[in-house]
Amino acid sequence: MIEVGRLCVKIAGRDAGKKCVVVDVLGKNIVLIDGQTRRRKCNVTHLEPLRDVLKIKKGAPHAEIVVVFKKLGLEVKETKAKKAAARPRHLRKTKKTSSVVAEKPAKEKKTKQKTLS
Repeated sequence: MIEVGRLCVKIAGRDAGKKCVVVDVLGKNIVLIDGQTRRRKCNVTHLEPLRDVLKIKKGAPHAEIVVVFKKLGLEVKETKAKKAAARPRHLRKTKKTSSVVAEKPAKEKKTKQKTLS
């Protein structure tokens, strides 16, 4: 029932309700899907197969899937990878110069006077 090119609806996960196509069969219960969903491995129990079978090659690239979906009248949302923000770098602390130390007034030493009685 599940073969390469089978159109399915995802019924579980964050992509639930979106249409996808089986790109590759990886095992007994695991397939590779692509389409309106993210391209990823998926358990067969999370898919609802439809009657349509699309003519695609095993392991077809995403661009080819987009073309086939447009022919069917299905829209595929294009996503772009986020650019990593520049990490803030640690700045070394500067050493205090001797001029800063010299600006402080020197403490005066108190001298004790002995009283003679």
